[in-house]
Amino acid sequence: MRVTIFGTGYVGLVTGACLADSGHEVLCVDVDESKIALLRDGHIPIYEPGLESIVHSNVEAGRLAFTLSAKEGVDYGEIVMIAVGTPPDEDGSADLKYVLEVARSIGEHMAAYRLVVDKSTVPVGTGDRVETAIREALQARGVDIPFSVASNPEFLKEGAAVEDFMKPDRIVLGVEDRQAEALLRELYLPFQRNHDRTITMGRRSAELTKYAANAMLATRISFMNDLANLAERLGADIEDVRRGIGSDARIGYSFLYAGTGYGGSCFPKDVKALIHTARTEGTELPLLVAVEQVNAQQKSVLVRKARAHFGSLAGKQIALWGLAFKPGTDDMREAPSRTVLEALWSDGAQVVAYDPVAADECRRIYGDRDDLTLAATPLEAVRGADALMVVTEWKEFRAPAFDELRKRMRHPIVFDGRNLYDGDMMRRRGFEYFGVGRA
Repeated sequence: MRVTIFGTGYVGLVTGACLADSGHEVLCVDVDESKIALLRDGHIPIYEPGLESIVHSNVEAGRLAFTLSAKEGVDYGEIVMIAVGTPPDEDGSADLKYVLEVARSIGEHMAAYRLVVDKSTVPVGTGDRVETAIREALQARGVDIPFSVASNPEFLKEGAAVEDFMKPDRIVLGVEDRQAEALLRELYLPFQRNHDRTITMGRRSAELTKYAANAMLATRISFMNDLANLAERLGADIEDVRRGIGSDARIGYSFLYAGTGYGGSCFPKDVKALIHTARTEGTELPLLVAVEQVNAQQKSVLVRKARAHFGSLAGKQIALWGLAFKPGTDDMREAPSRTVLEALWSDGAQVVAYDPVAADECRRIYGDRDDLTLAATPLEAVRGADALMVVTEWKEFRAPAFDELRKRMRHPIVFDGRNLYDGDMMRRRGFEYFGVGRA
């Protein structure tokens, strides 16, 4: 099948590359000339394990191509996916400017039937607005060309997006007509040879499903963080509690880890957008308001612990392990590390940070600062440190050379924001250890 994808960001690029890798012919459209030039050479502007090799091989095979021309894109594929950004406005609502610009462009250029698919995470009712924008553009041209609009939300985890796309848990099809459903089922046939993973529903239900999924996961994280703060006061260990409740099949273990809160491009934005959607409909979602509040407070939990321990952080040298909001990505959008960095600087501390892939992103965000050093290795980051803060749970942090770590630090104090280490073991090795939710 021939597919056009508007947007070569995280969702658009992963979708395009994986569809091409299954044999479809894909043309991706973007307005960024430098990004298109990079992609045409088989390279990618983001860090995502396994993606660059797929992009390179499919560009070489001729199944994946890139263009700056919207008209070329609309002419190319019978299926046209919209995967552009929906950044949050100040009130928390999703900005649909780019989505609707693409919709109008489709209406201005289409000459035959097109299935237009919302791949971006969008508020409920966006499919209706896309349909209206396309129809108005067609009317302005004085033509009547059939088209369909569907919702096909993505459920990709950064750091595991290729695996998620190739072996999906479910494929949600929000459709309003049989032709759209048939085309999408054919498109995804290569990804469900084992069994049918498609779940078909109305367009608005599909739009809400995406928000509901992310809101549920965010709720589990904030619930555990709230419970962790109580566990500390009660003399309980949240890790034991996690295992105790996770063994219940009705609950499960996923997203039950206490820590420094959630970040990234999805959970914060989608929780805000769902709260805003409810308010525009004249109702409230008090549970999600609480989820957001708990998360905002939890991002500074390590700094609060350090202040309580040291009294003042002025002049202290703090080593920071982890800058990305999660392992497997260089994404620092809404990352807990940013809250930690900015609070430490505000208190007058010096920071030496290490992250295996996000150092360049940190440099792009903060520039050169006298109070920030980006180390080349984890052990380099802790040399002379008054304390170590573990913010992101990269695998290489799980079993460091503890004796060497202790020797290099000025004071062997560890604030473990991901509960990677056993507190008793750390104390036996000569560290002062502070976890999250651990007595």
